[in-house]
Amino acid sequence: MQSRRNFIKTASGAVALGACSFANLKFTFPAKSLPEPGVQLFTFFKVLDDDVEGILKKVSLTGIKNIESAFSKKGDYYGLPAKQFSSLLQGMGMKWRAHHVFGTPIKEAPQFKNLEQNMQQIIDDAAEGGLEYLVAAHLPIGTGDDISKSLAILNKASEATKKAGIQLVYHNEPADFNTVDGKIPYEVFLTETDKNALKFELDIAWALKAGTDPLTLFSRYPGRFPLWHVKDVSKGFETVFPIGQGIIDYKKYFDKSKESGLKYYYIEHEAADDPLTSIATSIAKLKTFSK
Repeated sequence: MQSRRNFIKTASGAVALGACSFANLKFTFPAKSLPEPGVQLFTFFKVLDDDVEGILKKVSLTGIKNIESAFSKKGDYYGLPAKQFSSLLQGMGMKWRAHHVFGTPIKEAPQFKNLEQNMQQIIDDAAEGGLEYLVAAHLPIGTGDDISKSLAILNKASEATKKAGIQLVYHNEPADFNTVDGKIPYEVFLTETDKNALKFELDIAWALKAGTDPLTLFSRYPGRFPLWHVKDVSKGFETVFPIGQGIIDYKKYFDKSKESGLKYYYIEHEAADDPLTSIATSIAKLKTFSK
């Protein structure tokens, strides 16, 4: 499975709609014990910019209520100002809850804003769009100095978002759990930040790929994981699947959702051949966890 960074690099120039087909799939979600379902729009990265309103309307028909946005080939929020994008979603019965940003500039995609260089503009946009969460992703962690720099960015940004009434969270990749110059980046970010100012969006599959047990994290750091990314994977973690079609037993994690502090979870299927059908399949499985 290629990294999101590399996927953005290779897909940013794509303009064709691709091979995705969008069926009108309708699911109600009578969950009593779980939040309503959400989706990370990176699932639609290859196609969303070609028909933003049309594809989002079809997303709403699956029963999705909560939206987390990411990186758009059009820039900003799929070519729209933050307030307009938020209004578009509201008109479809969905709520824009969170947005992903890079922590530092990346050479593969220099057009995207980042917290190091554009912090206040990013926060102002988030406030204008009514976001509850701002998600920092892909901070440098390759050396001990990188970890220290990223920690400083997270601490500065978390204080700024707190003043704006927005919660900053950090999204993990598998490498966050590796030991680097005697430090584990994820542990540094958990222990050397204010537990109220910085929380975490746990990508459960990528934690498992790194050999980290999410249940242990929930137990050691209760309440620090208000957001999750949920996807299923093959045994070797090479391929992403809809939930229920791979190796991950999500029910045991949702059973501990209160301990984790879960508020919202987002279905994510990077580079799905048919993203709409994929998220609908995942929702059908997630519904069984609340019975």
